[in-house]
Amino acid sequence: MNDLSQRIAEAVQTGALLESSAANLQKLLSTSADPVVHASVAELVDSGAWAELNDRFFRTLAFGTGGLRGRTIARTVTAAERGREQALGRPEHPCVGTNAMNSFNVSRATQGLAAYIKEYHALSGKPGRPALAVAHDTRFFSPEFSALSAKVASENGVDVFLFAGARSTPQLSFTVREQNAQAGIVLTASHNPPHDNGYKVYFDQGAQVVEPHASGIIAKVNALDTDSYTPLPLSEQGTITVLGPEADAAYMSRLESLVLDPALISAAGKLHCVYTSIHGTGGTIIRPMLTKLGFHHSTVAAQEVADGRFPTVKSPNPENAEALALAIAQARAEGADLVIATDPDCDRMGVAVRNRAGEMELLSGNEIGSLMAYYRVLKLKEQGVITAENAARCVLIKTFVTTDLQKQIATANGLRCVETLTGFKYIGAKLGKYEHALPAEIRAQYRSLPEARTRAARLEHSSYYVCGGEESYGYSAADFVRDKDGNGATIVFAEVAAYAHSRGLTLPELLDEVYAKHGYFKEQNGSLTFEGAEGAAQIARLSASYAGHPPQEADGSRVVGLRNFATESFTDVEGDPIPKENMLILELADGRRIAVRPSGTEPKIKFYLFAKALPPAGASLSAEDLAALKPAVRAQLESLWQWIQQDAAARLGNA
Repeated sequence: MNDLSQRIAEAVQTGALLESSAANLQKLLSTSADPVVHASVAELVDSGAWAELNDRFFRTLAFGTGGLRGRTIARTVTAAERGREQALGRPEHPCVGTNAMNSFNVSRATQGLAAYIKEYHALSGKPGRPALAVAHDTRFFSPEFSALSAKVASENGVDVFLFAGARSTPQLSFTVREQNAQAGIVLTASHNPPHDNGYKVYFDQGAQVVEPHASGIIAKVNALDTDSYTPLPLSEQGTITVLGPEADAAYMSRLESLVLDPALISAAGKLHCVYTSIHGTGGTIIRPMLTKLGFHHSTVAAQEVADGRFPTVKSPNPENAEALALAIAQARAEGADLVIATDPDCDRMGVAVRNRAGEMELLSGNEIGSLMAYYRVLKLKEQGVITAENAARCVLIKTFVTTDLQKQIATANGLRCVETLTGFKYIGAKLGKYEHALPAEIRAQYRSLPEARTRAARLEHSSYYVCGGEESYGYSAADFVRDKDGNGATIVFAEVAAYAHSRGLTLPELLDEVYAKHGYFKEQNGSLTFEGAEGAAQIARLSASYAGHPPQEADGSRVVGLRNFATESFTDVEGDPIPKENMLILELADGRRIAVRPSGTEPKIKFYLFAKALPPAGASLSAEDLAALKPAVRAQLESLWQWIQQDAAARLGNA
């Protein structure tokens, strides 16, 4: 045993280092020839940075149903990782560790994915090699991980379509379908902090992977404990095709079909929008699309710069008011009516709107999605697309933790509202089901048909997806992208703004019109964050506590309904089974609701709170009713959140 191994073993004996960390450390040291690995571990051991080593090595970053996500820049960056000076102050090398986003884990993931899609392709009987589309965002190491993924996949016998530069996650989803690829990869950690990166996998329908493929890919990836492999002979390797402007043009052509009433946009006149990509990929498509469609807009120049540090914001998350601060300030200065912001990989979108008092007001993801649903149903009925005869074939899709206002809008108009688990992959799976229900001759050419033709086919033979989304600022309004789409959502919401403008309404006034007709629905989200190995254990303890000992009352109201999605079996309104998930939903006697679920991508446990006030049967809420109801309902939610925090602390023994 060498000196380094001896000190690692001694740290286990003293309790400074977890046994799992030591095992992963020793394995990586024995199999890796990378000098950065050995130098970094030696530096951390020499300095006694056992907590840092535990965080880096307590597990091997597991490939889950969403792929990989983790730190690519360590809390403590070693001298070897820092290396030579890089642009924007980035370390030269990613974080060393089995529990980190680095070349070791990207290579493992790509090897496993390549092996699975080769088997799947062979079973399908299709000629040639399987294909894989690869994209990346503007995060640190995303271009390198993207190039590595392409290299590993091609050397393992898979053809690759590789974007020449940073592109959004929804464009990757579209391109998987456009190129008839077997799978897709996008290197992104969405709106996570700058130190994170991730690896998201899509399957042949353009949606994130679901069963049975998820388990098959996970098994292939997690069976690999090394990143080394032997490339196939050159004659058996795949090709790498670089995608450029032609791929953008194909996507933009489809996005243009989202506009229901082009005349509204031209009539909007001086309606002015400020757009920001928050240092991400959104500007590549959104800026030319807004220009092409005729929307008067400006951009936040400082945030159009691709920069993985996201230096102008605390977090590049359009859910957070702070991320929109520069755009809102510019909107005030320019007298703009609307601010639209997208996150780094442009799958999420947030907005701020000018109210009647002239102030800029933030809308929640629930409010944005509800306005989109309300307008699209209204306009499609007005245009005769949705009729009394076919309304039952039309569908809105939302997650269980998204506002029930959207369900109310659907029901009031004779549409179905399908609820799914959190994650757009479940919405994507529904869209795949609707496509599969079409006659074979239509399915054979479905991806190349214009939007009007596919809509007519779905209305006649299957289900027409009007729109849908998640409360976490993810939306879509067509099935040519099988993930949430910040590009498409920007276009759709800009049209909603044009519609309100055409009626002389502000967007908050249009939202009040929705509430008056369908009821005042209000939601509040909260989360508790627990970092690192110890934090993961706390999240697991708290989650188990809720499942094993759910509260009998909450904030003075009796619990009258309990759904445990991890242990019970449920079906949706279409009769399809809901997959098992670690989520608990509590219904309270006073009409409030709580959903509890650990985050799948962040070190958090999340809480979703719901309250509502319905209008009298056959009537609407008056302006006076709404004015009185709003503060009362909000107070109910705030009181419930205070109770949840106290209850969680007690469950963890911190009261």
